[in-house]
Amino acid sequence: MKKSLVLFLVGLLTVVVLAACGEKSQADVVQSLEKKVEEMSGYKAKGKMTLQTGSEPQEYEIEIWHKDPSYYRVNLKNSQKDQSQMILRNDEGVFVLTPALNKSFRFQSEWPQNSSQAYLFESLVSDILKDTEAKFSAAEDNYVFETKTNYQNNKMLPSQEITFNKKDLAPKMVKVMDTDRNPLVVVEFASFEFNASFDDNSFDVEKNMSSAQIEVPTMAQGDREPFAVKYPLEQPNGVKLLEETEVETENGKRVILSFGGEKSFTLIQETAEIATPASASASTYVEGYPADLGFTIGAMSETSLTWTHEGVDYMLASEDLSEEEMLMVAQSVQGQTAK
Repeated sequence: MKKSLVLFLVGLLTVVVLAACGEKSQADVVQSLEKKVEEMSGYKAKGKMTLQTGSEPQEYEIEIWHKDPSYYRVNLKNSQKDQSQMILRNDEGVFVLTPALNKSFRFQSEWPQNSSQAYLFESLVSDILKDTEAKFSAAEDNYVFETKTNYQNNKMLPSQEITFNKKDLAPKMVKVMDTDRNPLVVVEFASFEFNASFDDNSFDVEKNMSSAQIEVPTMAQGDREPFAVKYPLEQPNGVKLLEETEVETENGKRVILSFGGEKSFTLIQETAEIATPASASASTYVEGYPADLGFTIGAMSETSLTWTHEGVDYMLASEDLSEEEMLMVAQSVQGQTAK
């Protein structure tokens, strides 16, 4: 009887020890994630990104390619509105492609190393490594981290919740949250393939522009309806709309909104010009750096922010607004019904 009891207790202790050994600690998981980044040759991923920054959610299909050490291809597509945009990084620089307008812009930029990127695996791991106060939990199939973000020009999104698959450490979901912990950006990964293979021209600008235009054809200049003017839902305190001016251009109308008060800025909206095949072969150089607005990639400089959305060019110019304030205003222009 005693022998049976001893064997039972030994067996129970073995189960407890094995269970304890099987559950990795936060330090173990962080070390594994860091090792994964160091050893991987790249990846391909697909998923959905949902933005809650406007009056109603906006959903985008997102496809990410990364080839170590510094080649990137991120394709954002809104299937409901037949629009897409792509950001490429290769040896020649960083490019933003807008296939429907037959346009590509080139930046000399450190993107994506200079800021958090909710859809890039190595950026998520970097944010975890930098945050000494990161929270960690383990569920049946997942590891979950909550960390600070590193959006240099956007303090409105200070934290994020990152869920990894226990089996292969692939990211499953990222929720980027505001100061009240409301998720404003949600990335849900449908597939993630580590150490994927790529063709020689996978990150070539012209090849990607051509293939993207098969899915989203180039707009026809004469077929477009006049755009509806949009107004920012948010602006700094003590600022109001002072004047609205409309002028006719070769491509349609241009609307200039002038805001003033404690700070001043100008928001210009006009029908985007469609590049001809001949001019599209050469990318336009843009001063500044790519600014991820969520719904599109814009160009940020010290005194301006420009972006294109649904066939309309926007330029926000100000000597007074900080870069964070320019992002706030720009993001509040989209995702809302025009007045």
